[in-house]
Amino acid sequence: MIFKRKVYEKLLDWKARHAGSYSVLLEGARRVGKSTVAEEFAKNEYDSYIMIDFANASKTIMDCFDDITEPDAFFLRLQAATGIRLIPGRSVIVFDEIQLYPRARQAIKYLVKDGRYHYIETGSLISIKKNVKDILIPSEEMKIPMHPMDYEEFLWATGSDSYDIIRQIAATGKPAGEAANRKLMRDFRIYMAVGGMPQAVVAYTERKSFEEIDEIKRQIIGLYSDDFKKIDPSGRISAIYRSIPAQLSKNAKRYVLRSATGKRGTARDEERIYDLVDSKTVNISYNTTDPGVSLSDTKELESYKLYVGDTGLFVTMMFIDRPAAENELYIKLMSDKLPANLGYLYENAVAQMIAAADKELYYHTWEKPGSTHYYEIDFLVSGGAKLKAIEVKSSGTGNHKSLTEFRRKYSSKTVSGTYIVSQKDLKNEKELLYRPVYMTDFILEE
Repeated sequence: MIFKRKVYEKLLDWKARHAGSYSVLLEGARRVGKSTVAEEFAKNEYDSYIMIDFANASKTIMDCFDDITEPDAFFLRLQAATGIRLIPGRSVIVFDEIQLYPRARQAIKYLVKDGRYHYIETGSLISIKKNVKDILIPSEEMKIPMHPMDYEEFLWATGSDSYDIIRQIAATGKPAGEAANRKLMRDFRIYMAVGGMPQAVVAYTERKSFEEIDEIKRQIIGLYSDDFKKIDPSGRISAIYRSIPAQLSKNAKRYVLRSATGKRGTARDEERIYDLVDSKTVNISYNTTDPGVSLSDTKELESYKLYVGDTGLFVTMMFIDRPAAENELYIKLMSDKLPANLGYLYENAVAQMIAAADKELYYHTWEKPGSTHYYEIDFLVSGGAKLKAIEVKSSGTGNHKSLTEFRRKYSSKTVSGTYIVSQKDLKNEKELLYRPVYMTDFILEE
């Protein structure tokens, strides 16, 4: 099943403006749909294409790369091996899972310089970086990140017009009304449960049970764990990844490595964190010490939180130790009967929506005067010269002392808006802006 994906438009822009000088690398976690989009783009936008899957390429194909210094011979061998005719200026070659064959990535430099054809690469996980130690990374390569399906893409896939309705409500700045908000929240909770991994979305559109959808997500999580073990046989990367829901549930100031691995953190453990982040399976949020100056320049590299890259995988990971058939989480999530202490599920969903907009994640903590406790802003988003501060609540809008103090600490010259994101309807109240969680995308646009 082919879904409409926003990255397609980015590929169109690459082809129109950059393809003569650069290849493009679709970079993202496994199973987010990179190969599908690359092939669909090649099929629709070119007269002919060759797709080489390095996870399953024949020896005949691999032998074509023995000598790349003579492009004429290379292209002749490749066409003979595939039976596909390449047309100068109107054909593209797709290198799928290019991390599995670094020599092909190194060849990009010479192939782009030759100028006859365009080149799309897809790559997954940190093995892209691990496998290039002995090759020259081509400077003639653009990178386009690809995420799991965002909420709008999910609604496209399911044939819903809810996103257009949300857009209209956001534009008016007025409440949707109790009945409409309840329906829109119910739709969004379905997205939270299914997630944006295409395999899970296909199962949902085919009316599979949540038990079957959950099994698909468990397989993807297992696949990630296997990949992590190839990179790190100690199993620590996998442990760090799987502990994310438990860490978020503690509502701590930062991710604690020792809680995940059971051992004192080492310099190698810090490297493992960056390996995990580079895998694109997680989103990292840094604690910024002085957002009034700069988010990126004042971030603490040792103080961060981790979020699972896909909300559907997060839901499954919350109860991964239980058989899918025994989980009541889906029923509770659909009926809005989650315990209050599972509110971090909504926080993870908001983190994913911010990351899908290609924005970096930051949060901010500071001590309460005369106390060992602290204030915390869940997310800070840069919007031009000003910041947007976001506090995520699972149900009610409750206590918002941190936002009030943050507004007092930083002037309106620094802060453009302070938002409480929850399941409640849209409302504007003095300096606080209340938004339902399904409207997060439009907070980023305001």
